[in-house]
Amino acid sequence: MTRRARLRPHVTTVATDDGLVLLDERRGRYWQLNTTAAAILEHLARGSDPRTTAEHLVSRYGIAREQAESDIHAFLDRLHSAGLLDPDYRTTG
Repeated sequence: MTRRARLRPHVTTVATDDGLVLLDERRGRYWQLNTTAAAILEHLARGSDPRTTAEHLVSRYGIAREQAESDIHAFLDRLHSAGLLDPDYRTTG
């Protein structure tokens, strides 16, 4: 069973023309996600795992699979570090 990535309850999202804005309501901080980061978050929130999400990036942007997987894990690490992502959502790799 694939777990869906979920933002913490105190994080509000607003779609923009060029991505997504996250608001941490506890700290009053904003994060601007570009379209690629927003697509990663959307795929993971729908239940895709990082490997499947990387395949989407490879197909869409023509980047190397290893780079896509590395970027996804770095992005998830940043969301976790900022306290934006549900702490129960963990990936391997």
